[in-house]
Amino acid sequence: MMDVAAHLEGLLKDVVELDGVELVYVEYRPEGSPSVLRIYIDKPGGVGLQDCERVSKQASALLDEENLILRRYVLEVSSPGIERPLFKEADYRRFVGKEIRLITTETIEDRRKFTGLIRTFSEGILRLEFDGETYQIPFSKIRKANLVHQFK
Repeated sequence: MMDVAAHLEGLLKDVVELDGVELVYVEYRPEGSPSVLRIYIDKPGGVGLQDCERVSKQASALLDEENLILRRYVLEVSSPGIERPLFKEADYRRFVGKEIRLITTETIEDRRKFTGLIRTFSEGILRLEFDGETYQIPFSKIRKANLVHQFK
């Protein structure tokens, strides 16, 4: 079966990013009735309702044109939120110096859960400062990661 999310992400990326909006992630959940297609977007200063509406219209038109989803679905377009998930290697480079929380797919130095500062990210290796130590975590071993918002 075709990966609807990946296909749509490829189609939408250039169109969405013309206006300075970043296509963060596309998620398709076919289970349930109706199925759900979520599109997360961001831009410096945050996204507004108009950005979400524009991307929703673009996505709807592409979905109709490409016939990607043949059953009822709900389309949701939103910001990834203040505790934004990190999906791509570029996300880790972008947020150097920021605090993140992550879970690895396997134990690294006797742990799988980390909360710390991104020191660097290069050649597929995240260097994360955690409890006064710097851990080297391969991108391929990260199961889930997100920014940690600091309330002031």
